Amino acid sequence: MAPLSLRRLRLSPHIRDLTREVRVHLEQFIQPLFVVDGIANREAVPGLDDVFRETSDTLISQIEHDLENGINKFLLFGVPAEKRQAGFDHAFTAARIEAVKQRFGADLWLGVDVCLCSHTTHGHCGILNDAGDHVVNDATVEELAAAARTFAEAGADCVAPSDMMDGRIKAIREALRCSGHDDTLIMSYSAKFHSSFYGPFRLAAGSAPAGDTALKDRATYQIDPARPGDALLSSERDDAEGADILMVKPGLPYLDVLADLSTRIPKPWAVYQTSGEQAAIDLLAKHDLLRRDVAQRETWIAFVRAGASMIISYAARRARSCLSS
Repeated sequence: MAPLSLRRLRLSPHIRDLTREVRVHLEQFIQPLFVVDGIANREAVPGLDDVFRETSDTLISQIEHDLENGINKFLLFGVPAEKRQAGFDHAFTAARIEAVKQRFGADLWLGVDVCLCSHTTHGHCGILNDAGDHVVNDATVEELAAAARTFAEAGADCVAPSDMMDGRIKAIREALRCSGHDDTLIMSYSAKFHSSFYGPFRLAAGSAPAGDTALKDRATYQIDPARPGDALLSSERDDAEGADILMVKPGLPYLDVLADLSTRIPKPWAVYQTSGEQAAIDLLAKHDLLRRDVAQRETWIAFVRAGASMIISYAARRARSCLSS
């Protein structure tokens, strides 16, 4: 009997194309966008290639460019000029949603992040207690539900709560239903880990924990990296409370979690390739230590292989060239 040859199916690009079990498509990508109140010109985000803090005007032109490159799904982060401790004003973000939907209509899908970290003086994802050492869950959930309702009324196709408070999906779903927006999707950051890979994002969104508060990080409300069981419980709860899409964030360090959860819970799964993950790829490429587009594609294949049906990536606007390289 002739020895088994596995290499024959690897010998040419044509046979490799034909035998691939995992395929990544342009339609799977969501491009994050930052729009910042009070800046005169767009600003590059440190550490990331081709990612900017947009003005109201440059936001529109950037979306036009992205549409030309085949990207028509977006996740918007609004960054207000004024920070508060409570009583948050979402008028700036709502106005940007209205402007985008008026300009592009059904030509794009617009998700909007729902969190308070860009709005608070202390950079945490909710309202702190008087001692400044704890995020008050129920008061924060009320604010999140109000924000989600405002964004839906402005025309968002999807609201995406990223705060990790208990019960926020139920509250948001009820707020949407009561305001006549029951068709608005909820994409829950259901498995968001307390990670070291968020640095450039926090610069872009102005959301790093700051000030003299006793609470110095987000470990009390984001999932511990060593507790995948917590991610399962959180995702099961968000599924039961009415989330339409569930998410794992970050991506590469949590492929095992994504693979497990996407098998256990039959919902569409998103993966968020975080700013730190992206910055690592971009930096290695700058030092000629990898081929950027090829490495980028490899990470995306890993996400789909692990069960993601959609990928939130800062390099989504380069996906067409990456997938063909």
